[in-house]
Amino acid sequence: MARITSRALSIAATAAAIGLLAPMTAGASTHRAFTPGAPGAGDPYFPDMGNGGYDAQHYSLSLKYDPGTKAIDATAKITARATQNLSRFDLDFLGPLKISKLTVDGRKASYTRTGAQELVITPDHGLSKGRDFTVDVAYSGVPQLINDPALGVSGWIATHDGAVALSQPFGSATWYPVNDTTHDKATYDFTVTVPNGLKVLANGDPAGTSTRGADTTFRWADRQPTASELVLLAIGHFDVRDTRTATGLRNITAVDPASVAAGNTTAADDFNAATANVIDWEQKIYGRYPFSSVGGISVLAPNVGYSLETQSRPVYARRSAGALPSATLLAHELGHQWFGDNLTPYVWQHIWLNEGFATFTEWLYNELHGGQTAQQQFDAAYNSASVDWTGKVADPGRDHIFDDLVYTRAAMTLHQLRKAIGDKAFFALIKAWPADHRYGNDTTAEFTKFAQRYTHKDLRPLFQAWLYTEGKPKL
Repeated sequence: MARITSRALSIAATAAAIGLLAPMTAGASTHRAFTPGAPGAGDPYFPDMGNGGYDAQHYSLSLKYDPGTKAIDATAKITARATQNLSRFDLDFLGPLKISKLTVDGRKASYTRTGAQELVITPDHGLSKGRDFTVDVAYSGVPQLINDPALGVSGWIATHDGAVALSQPFGSATWYPVNDTTHDKATYDFTVTVPNGLKVLANGDPAGTSTRGADTTFRWADRQPTASELVLLAIGHFDVRDTRTATGLRNITAVDPASVAAGNTTAADDFNAATANVIDWEQKIYGRYPFSSVGGISVLAPNVGYSLETQSRPVYARRSAGALPSATLLAHELGHQWFGDNLTPYVWQHIWLNEGFATFTEWLYNELHGGQTAQQQFDAAYNSASVDWTGKVADPGRDHIFDDLVYTRAAMTLHQLRKAIGDKAFFALIKAWPADHRYGNDTTAEFTKFAQRYTHKDLRPLFQAWLYTEGKPKL
C-alpha cells in the first residue's frame, strides 16, 4: 500500500512554430508538425504523474550505492516508442538527484526541470510517431524519502544497513527517471553494485552476480510488463532463500536478520515455506501464476509502518516489533500478483480493484483453512462501529486511496457479488477476469460490465449500492 500541485502548460503560437517541423525527406512537398508530449498522463488524483506522447518499453537501470553516504551514482537507459510526432517530452524525476549527462538516441539533448517533478527533454530532432528511441540519463546524489500526510511513506528509504525503494504510489521518481503512470507498463533490468557482504533484490529473476575488489554487482531481469509503482529495489544483509514451490514455481524470499531479532518476522526457511504454501493455494483459486517467480522480503526500516506489494516480491517493512507476517497477510499481498500487479488500475481512482480483491483473498484463505467463513467476516465488518461508511469505493479521492473503504468495503462488495451469482459462477469469474486481461489495466466500469456479461445477470443495482453510493447499504 502505501502535494504535488498541478500546473498549467501554455505554449505560445510563435514557439510552436519554431523547431516543431520535421525535416523534409527527399522529394517531400509538405512538413509534419511536431508537438510537445503532454506533461501528465490524465490521472485526476495525480495530475503531475506520468506523461504523454510516448510509450515506455524498457528501463535498464544501473547504480552503485554507498551505504556510508547513502548516495547513488546511476545511469538509466529508457527505450520508448513515440505515440505522436514529438518535439519534446517529459519524464518524472525528482531532486535532489543531479543530472550529469542526458542524450536521446546517443546525441546530446537539452533539458530543464520544472514544476514538482518534470524533467522536460528536447532532442535535437523531432521524433516521428511510431518510432522507437532511447534516452540515457546519468545522475547521482542521495535519493529522497516522501512522507505524504495522507498516503504515508514512499520513495528511497535508508535502512540500518542499506536501503529499500518503496514505489507506491509515487516513489519511483525519487531514484530513477520514469514515466510514472500505472498504465505505461514496461520491462526492466537492474544492475546494482554494493559493498561486499550486502545483497540486492529487485523485480523479476536473478541474472548473475560478479565481484570485483571490495564490491559485488547484482543483476536482475524483469521480463513481464510492470507498472512503475510496483518497481522494487532492496539492499541489505538479507538471508535469502531461492527454492521451488510444490507446483514448480521459483520462490525467492529474503529476511532481514534485524527484523527477525526485533520479532517482526519468522526465520528465513519458515518465511519461504509459508510463501510457497500460500501461492500454490492461490493458483487453485485464481489460475496460473502470471509471473516468472514469486517471493517476499521482510525488511526492518525506520518510518515505515505498512507493507508494499511489488510485481514479484512483496515487501513487509515494519517500524518496530509487532505481529509476524501471518498466512492471511501473505494471502493478501500475494493475491496482488493477480490483482494489482498483473492487472493494474488504469488510474488510481480504481484502486479498490487491487485492495478489495486482496482483502477478499484473506477472507477466502481464512474460510478454507479452518477460520471464520467469508460470511462471518462480512457480518463482523458490517456490524462494526469502526467501519467508516463515508466515501465511494469506486471514487475514494486522492487522499483516501489507502483508506478502509477500498479494502474492507470493497471486499464486502465482492462477497455480495458472490452471494448474488453463486459460488460456481463467482469462482469462475474471479479466475477469468485476471486471465482475460493479463498484464493489462482495469477500471471499475470494465469490471462491472465484464461481470454482467460473464454471468448474464443484471448486477447494476448491486454495484450502484456498494461501489458508487456513499453510506451503509441495506441488506
